[in-house]
Amino acid sequence: MSDKLLFNDFFADSEESLEVSESSWSSLPIDSRVSGEILRILFSNSDNTWSAVKMRSNNPLQPDITLVGMLPGIQEGQEIEAEGRWELHPEHGRQFRVQSFKAILPATEKGIIRYLSSGVLPGIGKVYAERIVKKFGTETLNILDNYSERLHEVPGIGKKRIADIREAWHQQNQHRESLVFLQGLGITPAYANRIIARYSDVAAAEVVRRNPYRLASEIEGIGFLTADRIAAQLGIEKNSPLRLCAGVVHTLEELANRGNVCCPKVLLIPEVARILEVPESAAELGLDTALAENKVNAVSFADPDLASPFIYLRRLKQAEEELAEAVNLLLNSPLPPVSVPWQRLGNDYLRLNAQQRQAVHWALQYGCSIVTGGPGVGKTTVISALVRAGKMLRLKISLAAPTGRAAKRMTEATGYDASTIHRLLKWEHDQRAFYYGPEHKLPCDLLVVDEISMLDISLANNLFRAIAPGTRLVLVGDKDQLPSVGPGTVLQDFINCRRIPVTFLTEIYRQGEGSRIIVNAHAVNQGYTPDLRPVPAGYASDFYWIEQGDPANIAELISRMVSDRIPKAFGYNPMSEIQVLSPMRKGDC
Repeated sequence: MSDKLLFNDFFADSEESLEVSESSWSSLPIDSRVSGEILRILFSNSDNTWSAVKMRSNNPLQPDITLVGMLPGIQEGQEIEAEGRWELHPEHGRQFRVQSFKAILPATEKGIIRYLSSGVLPGIGKVYAERIVKKFGTETLNILDNYSERLHEVPGIGKKRIADIREAWHQQNQHRESLVFLQGLGITPAYANRIIARYSDVAAAEVVRRNPYRLASEIEGIGFLTADRIAAQLGIEKNSPLRLCAGVVHTLEELANRGNVCCPKVLLIPEVARILEVPESAAELGLDTALAENKVNAVSFADPDLASPFIYLRRLKQAEEELAEAVNLLLNSPLPPVSVPWQRLGNDYLRLNAQQRQAVHWALQYGCSIVTGGPGVGKTTVISALVRAGKMLRLKISLAAPTGRAAKRMTEATGYDASTIHRLLKWEHDQRAFYYGPEHKLPCDLLVVDEISMLDISLANNLFRAIAPGTRLVLVGDKDQLPSVGPGTVLQDFINCRRIPVTFLTEIYRQGEGSRIIVNAHAVNQGYTPDLRPVPAGYASDFYWIEQGDPANIAELISRMVSDRIPKAFGYNPMSEIQVLSPMRKGDC
């Protein structure tokens, strides 16, 4: 079987370390360096970064080596020096997993022929490579570097081919020099090639020298801390305006990761100073630079309680403004008049209380409305009634939710197909954008979005900008749930703005089904003490309060409940259907 056919086994292990017995490692050095000539490429993935190759070692006592790992731009005939780890593959034996490498041009005639014929130069296959090396020997690479016009001495190579070879060889040199420079800064080969692809062979090194902090915002996978380490290696001072400006952006990104759309300047400056380990006066300078370069925006409010300006990342400021504009457009756009077909709803109508009927009525009368309430108050019942009413009115209906699980629950409750918001908007991976948006509006008359509290400001903006004026949008969610993971508390802000009609559902429906969780959740939300009384013998409940004082006892009790008592009593799978929440990771619990 050929090496290429065997590669499926190599690729299966590309993301994880191989598991071998402890004794197997005893004769294998963990951190090693190898060097030699690439004999052949067994496999490269589509973007030519992850590869498996066969290398002839420069150590005459060492047999040919199989190298696997990130080897972007690798060529047959090339000599490399690689650092990494030895591994034992269960089928193929000893192999070397590369952590970093640098290219070394071949020094032997055979190596130069293999390198030149590997595709590194246009129009040069094995025949022409042999002719060139036959003419110039081991001086071939020096000829290509400094005296490329002498290639006309080789039979069959004319002016046009010489010009193409000269340009390609110069580009190869630039690429190699950029790789050496970037890897010398501790950047992995994969990221070095991303940087070169972004800025070109010629410009990559200069961009990084001038401002390494550009990498944090322009190269996916490289953050501020990595850019800061590179900057330190390049001798950039801690109080450099470049670092201070990037530090302001980084701090706001960190705050956004905690759910904040913006931050008051009075709180931002001390946080920047703390993260960058600089005085607050330096942090102020960084903010001034970021504002001047339009990397961040400042917004002041007339409210005396908000005296300090609020600082935004530019993209979040833009998202907030566009979202507000889209909401206003929906609220102010005329709607085709419809009336709720109450009589035709039949039993659906009889099941609705006054609050739910108001929710259905407003959903059909306004361009945007909200239905909110805690667990068990009939939000799903409202959605089902809306879907049925929409069908009777021959409206084109779409249902969506932020997650697949929530969309599945909508489908099960309504019998109408629901999708995730990403699927609704048609995320196009190649374009890294949604198909539906300002240019292509969603083809629906009634759009119901559930679990709206999970929506962050960026996804909300993408959704709203894809909705055509004249559409009826209904937002459903629990305002007391935890806010979205991303920046923004969209549902709460919509309610607080007092421009969007809101129906608050308060009547508990599932209470009659014996759900103490729902009753106690509402009690906590309303500021009352939950019902912690023990469950009488012979009765089942979904809420039990077990008071314990000793953490060790608690841990042992939880272990027994999860592994034995709950699965036996309720039929849940302990591995996939039971979750344990603990207030901290330290200690027994």
